[in-house]
Amino acid sequence: MKIVYSYYVLDILHIGHLLMMKNAKEIAGKNGKLIAGILTDAAVMEKKPRPLISFEERMEIAAAIKYVDVVVAQETYSPLPNVMSIKPDILMESSSHDEKDIEKAKKVMEDINGRVIVIPYFPGQSSSNIKNEILHKTVREKN
Repeated sequence: MKIVYSYYVLDILHIGHLLMMKNAKEIAGKNGKLIAGILTDAAVMEKKPRPLISFEERMEIAAAIKYVDVVVAQETYSPLPNVMSIKPDILMESSSHDEKDIEKAKKVMEDINGRVIVIPYFPGQSSSNIKNEILHKTVREKN
């Protein structure tokens, strides 16, 4: 059985999240498992503003998605503490993440006989962009 680990803030669910989860589940295979790490508020705030949606709600949303088999809390922005504990066969990464972090993840995955798969990041599929668009639309409508 193949185990795939993929992680998310999941503040605003969008098609990019679903595509990553779908691809990760397909990589895991019919009998494999997709474990989705959901960043805690503190983990998100290492690099981004606090999410609008509570951690508990984001965990529940992730658990309701058909591609996800297991949902776990991710206490740091880096997936590596969870990866070292879970020891998945594959870690899904986004090309939007820092190259140094991805290289470090590759080393950790090699050490546990796993590998990293880096998927392309599509800027249009971004919770931050969606939030900004809502904000700007609201401002335009008030003026």
